[in-house]
Amino acid sequence: MPRASRRDWVALGVLVLPVLLISVDMTVLGFALPYLSEDLAPTGAQQLWIVDIYSFVLAGLLVLMGSLGDRIGRRKLLLAGAFAFGAASVLAAFADSAELLIVARALLGLGGATLMPSTLSLLRSIFTDADQRRVAIGVWSAGFSGGMALGPVIGGWLLEHFHWGSVFLINVPVMVLLLVLGPILLPEAADPNPGRFDPLSAVLSLATTLPVVYGIKTMAKEGIEPTGVAAVLAGLAFGAWFVRRQTVLADPMIDLSLFRRRAFGASVLTNLLSVLAFTGLMLLTPQYLQLVLGLRPFEAALWMLPATAAGVLGAVAAAQAPRWFAPPKVICTGLLLAAAGLLALLGTGVVGGLPVLVASFVLMGAGVSLADTLTNDLIISTAPPERAGAASAISETAFELGGAMGVAVIGTVAGTVYSAGLPEQADPVARETLGGAVAVAQTLPAEQGAALLDAARTAFVDGMHIAAAVGAALLVYAGTQAAILLRNSARAKAEERAA
Repeated sequence: MPRASRRDWVALGVLVLPVLLISVDMTVLGFALPYLSEDLAPTGAQQLWIVDIYSFVLAGLLVLMGSLGDRIGRRKLLLAGAFAFGAASVLAAFADSAELLIVARALLGLGGATLMPSTLSLLRSIFTDADQRRVAIGVWSAGFSGGMALGPVIGGWLLEHFHWGSVFLINVPVMVLLLVLGPILLPEAADPNPGRFDPLSAVLSLATTLPVVYGIKTMAKEGIEPTGVAAVLAGLAFGAWFVRRQTVLADPMIDLSLFRRRAFGASVLTNLLSVLAFTGLMLLTPQYLQLVLGLRPFEAALWMLPATAAGVLGAVAAAQAPRWFAPPKVICTGLLLAAAGLLALLGTGVVGGLPVLVASFVLMGAGVSLADTLTNDLIISTAPPERAGAASAISETAFELGGAMGVAVIGTVAGTVYSAGLPEQADPVARETLGGAVAVAQTLPAEQGAALLDAARTAFVDGMHIAAAVGAALLVYAGTQAAILLRNSARAKAEERAA
């Protein structure tokens, strides 16, 4: 296989830019929400849509956009997505109503759905040498995890100095740079024989993903209730129709035979489980740092940077480790390391838990990056080159579904433990969230308020401990099944190569 040139490594830097921005956008809005809410005065329902519409559209369109990239060209789709993402960022930054901001966030989700699978699949086209491709995917993964951690830091600084729209405007110069450098540095790649496009499959892919994600998010907020359950069941029914249709089409949108390749299916499942295990903790951690330990938002974000550095190092190590160790062993080791990090959270308390939490997230960051870098490499290297876009989209869809399920499952577990830990006579608002308890405590006499806060913080930490234990169990299972399933796949691949 030809080795990558210096130009190819520069192209990698260009491909990391949109990934970095998308992951920043996933976390930065939470910091801007109080400011834009004061300015635009959205209703409760509008505020939920401002937050959720981005992930709904992103998850719903990933499979369609991955397949579209294989057909029309991944570079072409990437550049179109960059233009849409930049334009939507300007629209969001200067939105003067909640309705307009919701539309802008939906367009951002549309742009994000074109960027994510395009960047990962283009890596397959640029880096044909296996060792170099792992390094490239490691850098890509580091950019994604780094953006999630940098989002709060960047957002906190911008909001202290500028209008809330600045958190969207930072996307524009990066997208302009991508539009300028992309045609120069990135090669075009597409399926030379894509076959006919099936509009019904496109509709069914949306009808599958959107209701499932909506239902999971609804149940995460409101518990098991008819609307959420009905949405998930409807999505699953459309999903069964979608799968059935792919098996009879001459030119399917998704080649389901990919899942017969054990390395592909096991890697997608491993990614989903690992994201499910730690996403809920990512939402609990800022509350612990700010509402339990009393740190300012910007200060809390800075304490998460060591985990980002560990994630970068884990991704780099993953690129080199297969030279000495079999990938299934490295993936299993990474997930068990992340599980150890989650178990370390059991050492946190209402007072003095900061060093333990930082160490815990360092282990998680390194472990998850170590595993995800290699599973992503297996996903795109196992799929045929002409199907790289669809394969990447399946991987990203699993990531989105795992994140939504993580919020629903881990978040519900933590919330249930928290509510059970408060006195029965506590205000219903205080029993809902720790933030609600802080607000209620401020309205009570000093002694009663202090007692409520002590009980709420203790209950919250107990809930976080249980959630961490559940997440650790999921990671141990994911690591074990990856070691078993991928070991057999690796052996078969080695035998095939020898033959």
